[in-house]
Amino acid sequence: MSERERSGKVTQGERMMAQVLRWAPWLAFLLCALPAPIYFLTKYFSSMPEAALNFLFALTSLAVGSVIGFAVMLFLLYYRRHWAQRVRDRIASDGVTADEIPWFMSELTPSERQALKDIDAKNPSLADAYRETLASRITASRVIANAKRELLLVERRLNRVAYIQGADTTSLQKELRTDREHLEQIKTEGTERRAEAEARLQMIEAAASRGATWAETNMALHRLSTTHEQIPMALEAVRMEQQALEESEKALRETGKLTLTKEE
Repeated sequence: MSERERSGKVTQGERMMAQVLRWAPWLAFLLCALPAPIYFLTKYFSSMPEAALNFLFALTSLAVGSVIGFAVMLFLLYYRRHWAQRVRDRIASDGVTADEIPWFMSELTPSERQALKDIDAKNPSLADAYRETLASRITASRVIANAKRELLLVERRLNRVAYIQGADTTSLQKELRTDREHLEQIKTEGTERRAEAEARLQMIEAAASRGATWAETNMALHRLSTTHEQIPMALEAVRMEQQALEESEKALRETGKLTLTKEE
């Protein structure tokens, strides 16, 4: 086994290969479907005597090229899927880390992908913790899946051994039962670890949501307190304005009385 396979880490070559396979299916379809029709369309517009024939060739080549391009695209998509699965299996051999989460996005639930996107936008520090917990959940889920697969193989071996006649299979059956008990323990521990990781994910999601809600609530309370402080000031201003108006009216009435007295 090579050092790269023992390390269980993503190499630079694999990163480049992932980028190539990301766009290769769609580019392959375009390269297979378009060049010939473009060539015949160019001749169609430049050669009037053979215009109809070139137009027919353009349509035919487009149909044939589309079929070939679609077949090549399906092959590349199939290859990309299985290549990515092999890389994920190798990466997960020594446990998934937070930095490797982009390679395991297909193993996340829709709610986990959406939560990671939302938390990453709101709180990067919580997003790091969320990725770490997602890595633990994925690792535990893979341990459980591997344990179930091995348990099924052990059960099949036990069933086959039980039908063997004329040979002492006691020690073999004992070893297989020991393997089964060991795998059951691994499965149970993996289930517990997955449950713990899922509980932590819920806690982080709640913390992220609570942080945003509390910030909005605190802002609303601050506005309410500011408004509450402004109301007495506004009332006092209205009262002072009303008092000044009453004093003005009183002064005008007194002035009017004095004028009438002088005229009499």
